[in-house]
Amino acid sequence: MLRFASIRLLRAIITILAVVTFAFVVLRMSGDPAQVMLGPDVPQESVDAFRKAWGLDQPLWIQYLAYIKSIFSGDFGVSMRDKASAMQLVIDRIPATLQLTIPALFLKVVIGIPAGVYAALHRQSAVDRGVILAAIFGFTIPSFVMGLLLVLIFSITLGLLPSGGQDTWQHGILPTLTMSIGGIGILARFSRSAMIEVMGQPYIRTASAKGMAWQDVVWRHALPNAAVPIVTIVGFMVGSLIAGAVVVESIFSWPGIGRLLVVSVTNRDLAVVQCILLIIAATMVVSNLIVDLLYGWLDPRLRAQNAH
Repeated sequence: MLRFASIRLLRAIITILAVVTFAFVVLRMSGDPAQVMLGPDVPQESVDAFRKAWGLDQPLWIQYLAYIKSIFSGDFGVSMRDKASAMQLVIDRIPATLQLTIPALFLKVVIGIPAGVYAALHRQSAVDRGVILAAIFGFTIPSFVMGLLLVLIFSITLGLLPSGGQDTWQHGILPTLTMSIGGIGILARFSRSAMIEVMGQPYIRTASAKGMAWQDVVWRHALPNAAVPIVTIVGFMVGSLIAGAVVVESIFSWPGIGRLLVVSVTNRDLAVVQCILLIIAATMVVSNLIVDLLYGWLDPRLRAQNAH
């Protein structure tokens, strides 16, 4: 198990370093921050002074080494736009993002998994067909379309909920629903497929033939074995929570990390963008690492494969 965890941890570190490097290079190739910050009519002397002040006049490899060194020393840079700590600006936006992502993840899990399991246990029934149709509807519609559709129905047509902002708890309902509907459909679909596959295994038929109660067969044999692919999907959803908030926060004017990322990219605020991308990458990598460890715990065969 130790070797299994060590391999996964090494892969996680390499992945984060690769994401940081890719983001660093792409951001500096996408445009000159000096031109965006100062405007097109500023004298060249001002542009040169700006680039020198922020170290943008140095060769790319020198900038990269300085950035990596500063990261390992705990310095994530200063915002060109706000002249404040880039990481602190991002941290200040985390609570707003968590107000959407945590309830959205909760809804995905408590609705999607039971719906998929129930549909699998009542295969070919009206409920099963309804779950399939609802799941297809949920995960095939892009989040920005879903958000606009919910605004059209509940804000413009019915006038029940606000269409944007963060003033009251009602303002969080539509963005939370927008973030959760697609995930509910995905989890329902995968939970149903996993349960159907498990319920067709010989050991399930054997347990039933021995006279074990149907509820015990489901809870003690089917669900634990179906949990492996479901845990993988949930882990992926946890890792992509912040990335998934980018579009939703922009649609609903929600002052979280996602909206800050859009504004920072527009302004070429390099340090802030790099901090957000680093947090997104770290979140995804850590969640996948935890899923890998859970995978090895749930399925001992993986530990045996990695032991050789």
